[in-house]
Amino acid sequence: MESHMLATWLLLCVLLRPSATQDTAPEGVLNCCEGDVLFLLDSSGSVSSYEHSRILAFLSELLLPFSLGEDQVRVGLLQVGTLPRLEFGFDAHGAQSGLQEALRNVKPLRGDTNTVEALRMARERALRPGAPGGAREGLPRVLVWLTDGVKPGDVIKPMAELREEGVAVLVVSTGHSNYQMLRQVVTPPVENNLYFVDIDDVSIITEDLRDAIIEIIRAERITVRDIATDSATLQWRPVLSGLTGYYEIRFSSLSPGEAGGGGGEAGTSPSTSGAHYQRLTKSAESSTARLTGLKPDTTYTATLTPESNDQAFNTLSITFATKPEVLSPAVVTVSESGLTSVRVSWGPSQPEAVTSYYVEYSALPRGKLHAVTVGRTQNSTLLRDLQPDTTYLVTVSSRHASGTEKAMSVKVCTQEVTPALADLQLTTVGSDSVQVNWRSSPGGLRGYWLTWEGQRSSVPGQRSSLYLPPDSLSTRLNSLPPAARVCVSPIYRTARGEGLCCTAQFHSNALSYGYQS
Repeated sequence: MESHMLATWLLLCVLLRPSATQDTAPEGVLNCCEGDVLFLLDSSGSVSSYEHSRILAFLSELLLPFSLGEDQVRVGLLQVGTLPRLEFGFDAHGAQSGLQEALRNVKPLRGDTNTVEALRMARERALRPGAPGGAREGLPRVLVWLTDGVKPGDVIKPMAELREEGVAVLVVSTGHSNYQMLRQVVTPPVENNLYFVDIDDVSIITEDLRDAIIEIIRAERITVRDIATDSATLQWRPVLSGLTGYYEIRFSSLSPGEAGGGGGEAGTSPSTSGAHYQRLTKSAESSTARLTGLKPDTTYTATLTPESNDQAFNTLSITFATKPEVLSPAVVTVSESGLTSVRVSWGPSQPEAVTSYYVEYSALPRGKLHAVTVGRTQNSTLLRDLQPDTTYLVTVSSRHASGTEKAMSVKVCTQEVTPALADLQLTTVGSDSVQVNWRSSPGGLRGYWLTWEGQRSSVPGQRSSLYLPPDSLSTRLNSLPPAARVCVSPIYRTARGEGLCCTAQFHSNALSYGYQS
């Protein structure tokens, strides 16, 4: 009797247990989204087994409503420990049954909180489009970091790199975390993407976090990329693929009172419904449109309306601002600095807007002013015939076709003249000969000029001389008198440089060397 009742009770438990694949999704979640979501879960030694199990149950509830698949939502899980581990990648689970089973089987790693290494792994193996099993090209990518806040490491830089690559970062903290640090790593708006909650109450943020993720990966979301001073690219999910119809795009600038909004919400923007807007149409297979003829540093709103007789679609809108106009030269740099020349470069290159460049330079403090005109297609020039070891003030001016002029100045220094000769040595050979050796700095020399006292039979004080080519660094002199003085001088293109002199000391029964003087 007891065994029969136990079997009946077990059967009831199985029947009442919620199925992982049943439709428990809140309204509007099924088939709502398309994107890749990676959860970065802290399972180091600072996280208890209870806390770890609570977080996994929270993730199970959070993800249950989503439709999974190649053209839907894909989920990955990476655990943080001494050696972080990718528990499963984006291509592992295409159905809720497999995902829920995988979450139930996840075991904590323990060890240190090596979040920096985990972020490197997330970036290279999961969130980078094109990597094996990695994120899909052109779709939203989300990183949700779940941390207890205990010694996460220096994560600000790697998180910033992910955001710069287009990854949206959300954070859930269940401990005493550094608010200012977490505020820096999340993707704005902070109030939507950063959560502090006690582990026992983590379920109360389920809907809010789910909504924040949906906002990022909603399939109908439109984005603006490649924003320039006079153009931008509108991108959207091609909801008309396989249907007849077209996309109507309208865009116009906002008045100062209207500017400041943003996002990709459904609904028609009032500023594109009047007469002062531009209109484009794109085919049903299109997913991008280039908006041109825009003004610099101006806020615009754009609307996208899919038009089809087969199905009704919402109008989507987004607000963006073009970049401020940057007039060249905005930066001036120096390279190839030599004794008598230096290369000056500038940017950005704007051959379509600039008519010519004018480069002026003079030695400081009151040197003669020199100038050179450079064509609009060039972005550098080599200044020649400068003085060595001298500071110059260089000013690059641009003349724009609009009549605007802009100038930027920098200080440049030519290289200091280094001695051409060094370490002159005389080594006596026998009683009246010396081996002459020296070292030389390369470049610019035409040869060497040697002078020494004449032979013993010569008139006292008479000196002899000898020219040697620039590749010579030694020679032997014979028949020298005692205490003979030998000098070596460098020869330049226009003059003889300062040399070095040594006196040879001839001593019997002793080592004999020359002494530089």
